[in-house]
Amino acid sequence: MRIDVEKFGLKDVPVDPETVFTFAEGMTGFADCTRFKIFHEEGKPTVFWLQSLDDSAVMFPIVAPEMLDLEYEIELSDADCALLALQDAADVAVAVIVYRDAAEGGKIAANTRSPIILNLKNRRAMQKVLQEVHPTLLYRAR
Repeated sequence: MRIDVEKFGLKDVPVDPETVFTFAEGMTGFADCTRFKIFHEEGKPTVFWLQSLDDSAVMFPIVAPEMLDLEYEIELSDADCALLALQDAADVAVAVIVYRDAAEGGKIAANTRSPIILNLKNRRAMQKVLQEVHPTLLYRAR
């Protein structure tokens, strides 16, 4: 499998199918994008890119919440666990989409209401839309 990574002007980049994450329900606002590859720019391993394999124009910068001094405690429902085919909590990784907040002078901000949940063992993933974010329950600044 090969993809184009438009943001970085890369063409015909090889993708190992064993490294592709499948979002059965797509991402919020991108239901048709179900297959994603995670990569980082060479020499910049702190920000990763979640690149759609279904639409090369769809790409999200993601980081581990710990990089932003956030600590998540997310409760997954039985339906979430079934969607992820999750059998062991140790197989889960959480990421948040980051962006520059124009209202805050271009500071880096994170979408803490819709974290990305990744099953590292079977490569199934989902975007968990949280109805409420309680700082003491779901994340705390360190």
